[in-house]
Amino acid sequence: MGRAYVVRAAGCLLWRRSSVGRIELALVYRPKWRDWSWPKGKLKSGEGLEAAAHREVLEETGYTCRLGAKLPSTRYIDHQGRLKEVSYWAAEATDGAFVPNDEVSDLAWLTPDQARERITQEIDRDLISPALKAIGTDEEARGL
Repeated sequence: MGRAYVVRAAGCLLWRRSSVGRIELALVYRPKWRDWSWPKGKLKSGEGLEAAAHREVLEETGYTCRLGAKLPSTRYIDHQGRLKEVSYWAAEATDGAFVPNDEVSDLAWLTPDQARERITQEIDRDLISPALKAIGTDEEARGL
C-alpha cells in the first residue's frame, strides 16, 4: 500500500494593533462552507508553504503581511474525505484593505476572545494561544 495522499495548505493568523494598541485577529467568512476561519488555502503546483501563505492572505483578505513565527500545523479530514495538513504562521498585516470576493464575503478584525467565540472549527481556535505567544503580547495572560 502506497503512502497516503495529503492535501497541503498554508495560511496565517493575520494580526494588527488597534488604535488603542490591542491585538486584533482577522477572521474570514467563507459562504461556500458557511464558516469563519483563518485565511488559508491549498498550495499551487511547485509553490512553497511561505509563498502560499502570503498569497492566500492577500487573496482572501486584501492585505499584505509579514510572516512571523511558525505556528503548529493542523491536520484534519476535509469536506472531500482527504487528509489535509495546514501550515500556519503568525503574520502582521502590513498594508491593504478587504474587498469581498468569490471565496470570502466578509472579514472581521476581532480581539482574541471575540475570535475564540466566532471561529467555527475547534481546531482553528487552538491556534490563538500559540499565536499570541508568538506575537509577544500579554493579552492572553490578562484575559483580554
